[in-house]
Amino acid sequence: MAPRDNSNPVSAPLAPTLLIVDDNPANLGVVADFLEDYAFNILTAMDGTDALETVQKLAPDLILLDVMMPGMDGFAVCQRLKAAATTREIPVIFMTALASPIDKVKGFEAGAVDYVTKPVNQEELLARVRTHLHISALTRSLRAANAEIHALNARLQAENLRMEAELDITRRLQQMLLPGPAELAQIKALDIAGFMQPAAEVGGDYYDVVCHDDHILISMGDVTGHGLESGVVMLMVQTAVRALLTDTLCAPVRFMDGLNRTLYANLKRIGVDKSLSLTLLDYQRQTGQVTICGQHEQVLVLRREGAIEVQDTLDLGFQVGLVEEITPFVGEHSISLRSGDGIVLYSDGFTEAANAAGELYGLERLCQVVRAHSIEPAEAIKKAAVAAVRQFIGDHEVYDDLALLVIKKN
Repeated sequence: MAPRDNSNPVSAPLAPTLLIVDDNPANLGVVADFLEDYAFNILTAMDGTDALETVQKLAPDLILLDVMMPGMDGFAVCQRLKAAATTREIPVIFMTALASPIDKVKGFEAGAVDYVTKPVNQEELLARVRTHLHISALTRSLRAANAEIHALNARLQAENLRMEAELDITRRLQQMLLPGPAELAQIKALDIAGFMQPAAEVGGDYYDVVCHDDHILISMGDVTGHGLESGVVMLMVQTAVRALLTDTLCAPVRFMDGLNRTLYANLKRIGVDKSLSLTLLDYQRQTGQVTICGQHEQVLVLRREGAIEVQDTLDLGFQVGLVEEITPFVGEHSISLRSGDGIVLYSDGFTEAANAAGELYGLERLCQVVRAHSIEPAEAIKKAAVAAVRQFIGDHEVYDDLALLVIKKN
């Protein structure tokens, strides 16, 4: 296939512009023709040098980049793009036949946001392109909002307004990351209800629920510290988890290792001293088996008879992003859920919430509330737990995020 003419782009295109880089004309044509049908503006290049020149001239919104190319390979091209201020923000998705975790981590370390394996599944490719264009647009919107806030602060000369504005951005960022009720309701195998209330100082609580084939991956974590940086780390974690989800979920330890290496490399690159405690639950729809991996708070297993089993995660993981290698410290534990059984995940904001007298809410109070509403739907258990901790706190200020995830097997 002859490369498309990149010299006369349509001025001010309304649709996003994609640059597709592949030294194989047949592969290039198939991907280009497919995406062109979805009204994207398509640019093409057949080697790394041509790709870099095209990016400098035309600034695409996203790049689909082949890894194995003669001369300059995809890793080198991506590193060049991320090293330049004018191109480092363009999201890069690798197209590669290299499927080992080491190659995937190498791609993320080079600066890619995602990858698809060859032969490319067209529907998967379209979904990933749309997802990362959306994330890129969201990032630009947040930067624009932050720029406006800083301009307002300069005019008003009020440092306290700037700080409050940053915290508000982080709170909104936290809320945007969470799966909403409509998304959770689509997961028919489980009844799921989630709650997260950012604290006054903004912490870094995080949870997510993602379906992949016969598996449902459920995650709950807490980034160290407070403020805007913690919110950014949360975004990194969610993006990395969803990108790594194409790996098999029957190896949670390997999944945690890939996530840790990706986050560690990103945190080191941007010079942010953060890490997070994180528990992953891999639920298999067919068997009702749940594999727990990673270190966070205790996992409460609610049996349909009302009994609660407290699963400690201390020996199942290590702080994610703190060191490069955590595999020796990561383990897994499996449990079975019957119809009516459930799981409750929570952040330390719940158990360490304090009343005016300085008394902590504690795990036992949370268990009592969950046990008292054990036969009710997940939403009812969530509401009861939130109401109970708020009543306990009273008018006392909350200094940490409150996060709760209730899961019941239908």
